[in-house]
Amino acid sequence: MKNFTQMLCLFLLTLSSVFAQQEKGIFGRNNWLNPWAEFQPNTIEYGEPTEILSGDITEDTKLNKKNIYLLLGNVFVTDSTTLTIEPGTVIIGDFKTNGSLTISKGSKIIAEGTETDPIVFTSNKGVKKQGDWGGVFILGDAPINKFGNESLIDFGLKPSSSKNISYGGNNTESYSGIFKYVRIEYAGRRTINHGYFSALTLAGVGHNTIVENVMVSHSNGNSFNVIGGEVILDKLVSYKSHGNDYEFNYGAQTIITNSLAIRSPYVSNSNRPKAMYVASYNKRDEIDFSKKETFVSAENLTLVNVSNDLAGDIKIGLVKEAIYIAPDAAFSMNKSVISGFNPAVVFDENIKINNESLNKLKFTNMLFNNCNGNLFTRYNPNNDDLEDWYGNSSFFNVYAKSPDEETFIDLKNNKRPDFRLRINKIVASNMD
Repeated sequence: MKNFTQMLCLFLLTLSSVFAQQEKGIFGRNNWLNPWAEFQPNTIEYGEPTEILSGDITEDTKLNKKNIYLLLGNVFVTDSTTLTIEPGTVIIGDFKTNGSLTISKGSKIIAEGTETDPIVFTSNKGVKKQGDWGGVFILGDAPINKFGNESLIDFGLKPSSSKNISYGGNNTESYSGIFKYVRIEYAGRRTINHGYFSALTLAGVGHNTIVENVMVSHSNGNSFNVIGGEVILDKLVSYKSHGNDYEFNYGAQTIITNSLAIRSPYVSNSNRPKAMYVASYNKRDEIDFSKKETFVSAENLTLVNVSNDLAGDIKIGLVKEAIYIAPDAAFSMNKSVISGFNPAVVFDENIKINNESLNKLKFTNMLFNNCNGNLFTRYNPNNDDLEDWYGNSSFFNVYAKSPDEETFIDLKNNKRPDFRLRINKIVASNMD
């Protein structure tokens, strides 16, 4: 924890010195979603596959832009192999065989697209929809908080060896490669016995791994699933996910900055997933409590629920909280925007509302906008203690009831929306 804490302090100190005057929510001198992000992926024709990827990739391999690749079944990069993907390459997940890509522990992926030539993972269906294919798994040997140093990804994958789905270890600096300027579309296949795939799973990934400018759209499961590890995430986008936008669990030590979640009440599944779900375990008996609990530091995030009739959607139960925090987890959110939820944040009912707990759950310099309540304990309609605590002027939190068109620069632009904050008609921006 000491090394991660030092890294966190240095990272945030650098950010604060460079962006001392930055506004709340996502920021940038220009709209950093342009031109690599895509909000209408169903309008793009990527072409037919020309190459097939299947089974184990056991030697260094490069995927070239001139080809279109089909993930046929469960594909594994193994044996300390590096998979390099050229900017602009398209990889298609097969519907019939539930195509997926796993970067096994010890191997690497160098998927470094560019702003004008992103790498795309998408569906091979003619009419694409959520859950058409599996997703991408990147596995490393950074710590997790389960008993023992390792665990297995269990989504019904069929590896040639169990080591190919193993993750976890003692290497906080684990390097699994680069995942940058990448789009993942229509992933999150549902399995009968193992639930939903996530579009991108980072399990036991160390902080030398680079994950930046990644957009997940129309996932049937979670968009981003972080399981243990120590990782820094920057400029991520989750768009209209059926599952949680960002899930952190099993001792994840995560810094996430300048990132966006766009939810819609009309596409979420019946469990009403969250923009952020923060937990340290699913079952207490899985966990070694001598190890680190999950800790997430979030700065300059925008979590927005886009509704045609927010009051009506809340009334019929289509809108729930933006953030859910489970027991035995720590969470810090600063300079961020939560807009259009019911309510903004919910703490699990087993979290005791006392100084010890509240010092682990920090919300500062926030804009809570157009939410039906701000911070609550689950099943407890009386949130006076939480309102008194987080409403203290020392936290610099702001509460507003502004419509989306007055809150964000250009939220309703179907092709190139801009979710940066508008304050008194001044664009929230700073140097990149």
